[in-house]
Amino acid sequence: MSYTLPEFLAHAVALEQEAADRYLELADMMEAQQNNAVASVFRDMVRYSEMHRDEIRARVGATELPKLKSWQYRWRSPPEVGGEEGFDYLMEPYHALRYARGNELRAMEYYRDVAAESSDAEVKRLGAGFAGEESGHVAALDEWLARTPRPSATWDADPDPLP
Repeated sequence: MSYTLPEFLAHAVALEQEAADRYLELADMMEAQQNNAVASVFRDMVRYSEMHRDEIRARVGATELPKLKSWQYRWRSPPEVGGEEGFDYLMEPYHALRYARGNELRAMEYYRDVAAESSDAEVKRLGAGFAGEESGHVAALDEWLARTPRPSATWDADPDPLP
């Protein structure tokens, strides 16, 4: 998975934008459930993702990044975007936090793999640094999960299932 620096940065910008979009959805879901504390966690994650994306864009400066089509990205799906099965209007805070943790873990592993496999010294350095940032996000979510009550076994029993 060896990237040129512009290819890697294009992937990193896309990854952070996808993360920001997804965390905004999770924040809205938690607010709809009147769980403002967990909604605030996701709003913070939106800000971190946008800040990281903007830092990458600033680093790029005048360098033109490749404009990749969806099939040109070197991942099956963006690492910080879990499957849609993770989104359910009955989702409780515990599940939302676990979902987010899985996304952050995949992003960390993605960046770590890029760093390990790259022959470009700057890609290696940036990939390792980005992996470290994602590791911090995983740890923060672990702390939130430890404080968040687990829902009952019947949390997903939908009283109004679709036909």
